[in-house]
Formats: sequence, structure tokens, C-alpha cells
Amino acid sequence: MSLQPTRVSILMKTALIGAGLAVVGIVAALTGVLSPSALLELLDRVAPVLGFVIGLTIVADLAAEAGLFSWLASAAARFSLGRVWVLWLLVVVLAVLCTVFLSLDTTAVLLTPVVVLVARRVGASPLPFAFTAIWIANCGSLLLPVSNLTNLLAVHALGNPAPLSYAALVGPAAAVGILVPLIAIAIRYRRELSGRFPAVSSEPASDRPLFIVAAVVVVLLVPALVSGIEVWIPAADAALVLVVAFAIRRRAALKLTLVPWGTLLFASGLFLVVAAAQALGLARLLGDLVGTGDDFGSLLRLSGGAALSANAVNNLPAYLALEPVGGSELRLVAILIGVNLGCIVTPWASLATLLWHGRLAALDVEVPWKRFILAGLVLTVVMLPLSILALVAF
Repeated sequence: MSLQPTRVSILMKTALIGAGLAVVGIVAALTGVLSPSALLELLDRVAPVLGFVIGLTIVADLAAEAGLFSWLASAAARFSLGRVWVLWLLVVVLAVLCTVFLSLDTTAVLLTPVVVLVARRVGASPLPFAFTAIWIANCGSLLLPVSNLTNLLAVHALGNPAPLSYAALVGPAAAVGILVPLIAIAIRYRRELSGRFPAVSSEPASDRPLFIVAAVVVVLLVPALVSGIEVWIPAADAALVLVVAFAIRRRAALKLTLVPWGTLLFASGLFLVVAAAQALGLARLLGDLVGTGDDFGSLLRLSGGAALSANAVNNLPAYLALEPVGGSELRLVAILIGVNLGCIVTPWASLATLLWHGRLAALDVEVPWKRFILAGLVLTVVMLPLSILALVAF
């Protein structure tokens, strides 16, 4: 699956913004706002995170190029018994697994066009499938550290718990983030999901050996990511195996665009700028706004502030800015709830949403933005209190 022009355009704009942020960060370092020791500490923290992003992005893109996601979506259509709602439920399972184990960007960028094309193939409306992909990508990305870049950053502040220990901590809130959007889609699109369609034939992979290698690599990668090993190691190993396989079977697919340059520049620039802002006293200012305490009201206030920040700017800088005012496990998870579950109102709140829109535009699927924003606002208002309640109750 090749990069669409819309995705390339978004990545180029992201890279330009990231470059500008990086310049600001470099100026902060040169002027002494960021000390050399602070820069080294920042590098030690973010280098493994960025290494994971590179490795997993290459794995996901090459797995898609080998036809893995297309095969999974087609298999869902074949096993749906000719019912659209069964197909949708299977897509839900696929989206949750992709998001939790292969990160939200995999679902938003690679799974979205596949499920939209499958929906069209069986004569179903693509909108419930498109909204399922992006809401699961964002709201379902709380469960594991590898599911979202914000989670990987939070693991450091949480004392580097094992992946399963982290999942036990955030599990109840993560369940809310998955179930609430699905209930909303099932109600809103109940008529579109009630149709039937004729049997769908299977489509063999264009390169079966390459498909098998990609499938085996992804299957083995999933348990490796929750094994407790630093996640960049299995991601890098998996990427290397797929690069070698493609070098042998389909060299033309190996392009520089496999490396997410835009995301890397954007994230690196944000890390530098937010670190400089923290050195200038940003944490004290935000602490006055979001308060303190681990009771339900305090955590909801913090989570709401995180959601507002994410929708005003973006969820990544929102988390980075608020992390110093966390101070406890519950407060750090409340920030994650706000920036992950609450980043579904404005299109720019999550980079995954912008990339998702780019994929839909390339498929001539029009996103009803007024409906998107209103639905996201309602979902956020419902999800935040329920997820904080689940956090403190369990």
C-alpha cells in the first residue's frame, strides 16, 4: 500500500512544524534555558521512544504492503454471514487489536482505508466503519504503553511498570474508552448496520511468501511488546526482518518515506519546546489551573484540563506540559485519560485524526466535521467522568 498524496502532504506540514519547534528548542539550549544536563536527560528518555516509533511504523507499513491488513478485513467480510453488523463487530475486534498492540497510527492510517474499501465492496455505508476506526484509534489507545506515544512517555513517570502491570492500572478506564464510542456508533448507525450482503470471495495475496513473513513477524511481535523487554528492541528486530524480506522480494517498496520523518521532527521539536517551557515555570502555572488531590473531583478536573489542552493544541504537548503536575499514579493516569480519550473533538487534537482524514479524502469519503465535533464533544463529556470513576473504583 503506497502513501497517498494527502498523507504525504500532512506529513510534510508536520515535518515543517516540527522543524520550527526544533529551532525554538535549539535556541533555548544555546541561550541556557535548557542546560546540557537537562538535554542529556531528555535524550536518554525520548531516544528509546522515538526508536520504537520508527521500528513499529516500518513494520506496519510493510505489513500493509504485503497485504496483511487487506486480508484480515476481507476475512472479516467472508466470516460475517452476509450481515453488516457482524462485519462491523469483526472490524471492531480488528481495530482494537491493531490499536492496542500496533499503536493508534496503524489503525488510523493503515486499517481505515482497508475497512472503508471492504464496506464499499459489500454495499455498506463507509461512515460507521470510518468513525469506528478513528474513535477506537484514539479512545482505545490507553490499554498498553505501545498503544500511544503519550503512554510510552507516561511509563517513565510511572516508574517503568511492566506492560501487564500498566494494563491492570489503566484497564477499567480503557474499557470505558472502548465501549462508549462503540455504543454510540451502534445507536447512531443502527439502520446502516442492519443490512445484508452476498457472499464475498477471497483474494489471494499477490506475493504469498512475503505475506507469510509479514504475518509471522506481526504475530511474534505482539507478545514481544508485552514481555517486559524495552519495546524498541522487538520493534527494531521486526522491522529489520521485514526490510530484509522486502529487499529480497520487493525492493521497490523500500523507500525513505517508510521512516516517519514528519512525526519524528514534530515529536522532537515538541520535546525540546515543552522542556524549555517547563524550565521557565510552565508547571507552576498549570498546577494552579488543574489543582491537586487524588479524589474523584480533583482527578476529573485534571482530566478535563488535559482534554481541553489536547483539543486546543495537540494531545502530545498537552501530556508533556501536564506531566510535572501529576505527582501520583492516579493523577498521571487521569492526564492520560484526558489526552487520549478526550482528543476527539477538534481535528488537530491528535495527529492520527489528521492522517485518518487524509486517507478518507484520498478515497473520496467526506467527513461531516460538524457531526464529528459535536459527537466528539458529547462522547468526551460522557467518557471522562465514567473513566475517572472506573479508575478510582477499581
